[in-house]
Amino acid sequence: MPEIPSLRLPALHASHSGCWLAAPDGSTRGLSRGEAIMASAETPLLMLNAPLVASRLGYPELSGLDLLELFAFIHPARFMVPTPKGLAHALNLPEPDGEADVPLLLSRAAAALFAHCEADDWAEREGAWSVLQSLARHGWPWAGLLAPHVKRPEKAERWVFAKLPEWEERAPRPQPAQMVLDPDAVADRLEELTGEGAERREGQRDYARAAAHVFGPRRERGQPNMLLAEAGTGVGKTLGYLAPASLWSQQAGGTVWVSTFTKALQRQLRRESRRAWHEDPTRETPAVVVRKGRDNYLCLLNLEDALQGGFSGRPAVFAQLVARWAAFSEDGDMVGGDLPGWLPTLFRRRGLAALTDRRGECVYAGCPHFRKCFIERAARHSAHADLVIANHALVMVHAARAQSGNGHREEGAATRPARIVFDEGHHLFDAADSTFAAQLSGSEAIEMRRWVLGPETGSGKAKSGRRRGLSARLADVASYDEAASKAIADARDAAALLPADGWLGRINEGQPLGPLEDLLAHVRRVTHSRDESASNEAGYGIETEAVELDGPFLEAAATGRDALARLRQPLMRLGARLDALIASDKEDAPDWLDGQTRQRIEGARHALSWRTDTLTGWEALLARMGGPADPDFVDWLAVERAEAREFDIAIHRRWLDPMKPFAVTVLEPAHGVMQTSATLCDRSPVPKDAIGDEGREPDWARAVARSGAGHLDLHPKLAEAASPFDYAAQAEVLIVTDIPRGNIGALAAAYGRLIEQSGGGVLGLFTAIRRLRAVHARIADRLARGGLPLYAQHVDPIDTGTLVDIFRDDPRASLLGTDALRDGVDVPGESLRLVVMEQVPWPKPSILHRARRAAHAAQFEAPRQQFDDAIVRARLAQAFGRLIRSRGDRGHFVVLSAAFPSRLLSAFPAGTPIHRLTLDEALQRLGSRVFCESTGQNTEEQKG
Repeated sequence: MPEIPSLRLPALHASHSGCWLAAPDGSTRGLSRGEAIMASAETPLLMLNAPLVASRLGYPELSGLDLLELFAFIHPARFMVPTPKGLAHALNLPEPDGEADVPLLLSRAAAALFAHCEADDWAEREGAWSVLQSLARHGWPWAGLLAPHVKRPEKAERWVFAKLPEWEERAPRPQPAQMVLDPDAVADRLEELTGEGAERREGQRDYARAAAHVFGPRRERGQPNMLLAEAGTGVGKTLGYLAPASLWSQQAGGTVWVSTFTKALQRQLRRESRRAWHEDPTRETPAVVVRKGRDNYLCLLNLEDALQGGFSGRPAVFAQLVARWAAFSEDGDMVGGDLPGWLPTLFRRRGLAALTDRRGECVYAGCPHFRKCFIERAARHSAHADLVIANHALVMVHAARAQSGNGHREEGAATRPARIVFDEGHHLFDAADSTFAAQLSGSEAIEMRRWVLGPETGSGKAKSGRRRGLSARLADVASYDEAASKAIADARDAAALLPADGWLGRINEGQPLGPLEDLLAHVRRVTHSRDESASNEAGYGIETEAVELDGPFLEAAATGRDALARLRQPLMRLGARLDALIASDKEDAPDWLDGQTRQRIEGARHALSWRTDTLTGWEALLARMGGPADPDFVDWLAVERAEAREFDIAIHRRWLDPMKPFAVTVLEPAHGVMQTSATLCDRSPVPKDAIGDEGREPDWARAVARSGAGHLDLHPKLAEAASPFDYAAQAEVLIVTDIPRGNIGALAAAYGRLIEQSGGGVLGLFTAIRRLRAVHARIADRLARGGLPLYAQHVDPIDTGTLVDIFRDDPRASLLGTDALRDGVDVPGESLRLVVMEQVPWPKPSILHRARRAAHAAQFEAPRQQFDDAIVRARLAQAFGRLIRSRGDRGHFVVLSAAFPSRLLSAFPAGTPIHRLTLDEALQRLGSRVFCESTGQNTEEQKG
């Protein structure tokens, strides 16, 4: 084998098992962590994922020549697992035989990347030289080394904004044809999508035929065709509903929205949709469009500000690399799109929020990049798409804006979701709960202040740049229009009464400034005075009901409400004045109202509507303080804490049943709605003689109640497709009975032994971050020395999606995490063969939970415990669903809880063997990897 060239620079690799340094001559030696830190301080070292290396060394200030940054420059918008193995595969280099060989790989990888810059087939060459010059000015460590390898182009390179294509306005899409899908045609389309020779699954065919129901003509206004469909893991529900969806969109000429809860499923849907909608070069707009909230996309105006001096230091380097990516990105999605998830973490995520529109400052048509905006392009493409892939929150917000008429005019009723498939439907209730919630908090109030006044520096003067406040954004309008100028001045005076920088410190010191800070101080006082959570784990926030409030609190609430009204009123006057200017004919318009100014006013008007709606909601929230209880809502006061440190104070309001506004906003205007999941129904245990051997049946009554159908007097069609997997032969549930609750040492020892016995491939799920960190700290080094790398959420400086990618790519790796890993993680095969839960995932006993539990008990005339049990069974079912993803999977599901109630066992699929045993006995079963023959029923073996 020919010798692979290396870059003659020292390279460092550090993991939980040790540190290794390669000298420029290629020789490698092991060294201590202290020696590694000293070496990195003396000279720039090659390394892979500097923040992770810094974490392993316990030296946060570590920096060097990070191969990930170099890869992001040379191959923007290209996926790579950020590990030595992933780097080797991405560059077609041999995998390192062991960790001691990683430094040499880094040297070879750097040389390979440099060589690629000199190759004629470098696909991402355009713009590289110009960006590299900018990176050199910002002190990027790679710039000097890379410069000789990036040839200066003969012609001046275009700026990134000049490279992006413009979207075009198109005539509105006509209404879809009214039709009923032929069940046989649906089955034929499904067979086409699954591919010739694929195994025929009757459950999937029945599921697809049932899904066709939502695409038929609506019989009455406000009464959509509705289907609730539960499909067990392995049924193939994605293609099951894409079959009728694609058939209907093709024949009727309409748009189908598919909504998910996790970004992982969005990516899967994008891949699966290519089977149904092939690339058509004659089509003017794409058939499939992914839609997300505005804060997911790169804002080109923010990027321009960053590139022209708005950023400095490391954030400026990040902005330049994002500019490289933007020129090659498919859709500009910075969160879950083709921007590598690990790139923002290399910069500690500094600058990421500033490059998206998270503060509602978009000026829409007034933006110089409006015609190239990624968000606007996706919005217009979705109006003409056959399939729009979105998320639950976006669908609800989109429907609400279309209903109220406050939506951006290009995103209005023409693209209102009319036929919707809600995948991961078990999350729909929680998504609605968050979407239709209201809260007045210190952090949100200070954002409102900054939106009006602009950010403040220590001198009290507004910063330069785009984020200069409302008056700066409308300065030209104010200079010409007296009414608008007066409204802006009044709004500025009122906004000065909102919380300012340092508000939380002043409240803690008993020196609040202004009526809103005073109100928040009273919220903190009342919450602390009523707190009975001394036994709670450190770090949890505290809360109390917003009832029986004393006189000083009510007086502060009234004063705070007046202050909010004082801000809302001039903003509404300003909005009315801007409306009048926009509506004026060209003949009647002022001379200064040219086309560009009119566009900027349209953008400002949209943001004003959003802000005035927020203020109205806050006022309504305060108006209810001290008044009679509203049975539709739950109100409470809270002091938010993280690791015993207070970071916010808030007044919260939630709907007791958030599916009530969901029904009015989303269901009522729709023509067809499908809610589907593998765990849509609870399966509570019932007497065996009532239904047969399995001892369980789907609780459709609860599923219907949580769907929102009852609020419209709808009677949805119900469908069920059982999983095709043989769980008796593929899985076991092991309930370990001898791990003392609260004993971190015993818990960590159990996790360590289970991971060692399994040889990695373990997904560990925790209900508390504190315990996750404690367990990881005790076992990570020992496991790594045995060749079993351990990664963890909330410990490793890596985003969750990338952690899952790393876990999936290495069968000997294990991953610890919390709720985000319990749902939506798809890791089939040997990489995931053991799921371990550290205890029963009981719901947090919050005020909101208590209210909903009481309402559920009254509605169904059932014990309150049933509400908690249903939540736990759903969580267990979702966690178990991570284990068996294909017919070839085998694995164990372990719960480290002696007090696991038998009534929760129905969460697991019928036929799954269940054993209660000691940790030693569980380790023996893991070692044998012998599963029972299929029996078709659950078994529970009692021991000890």
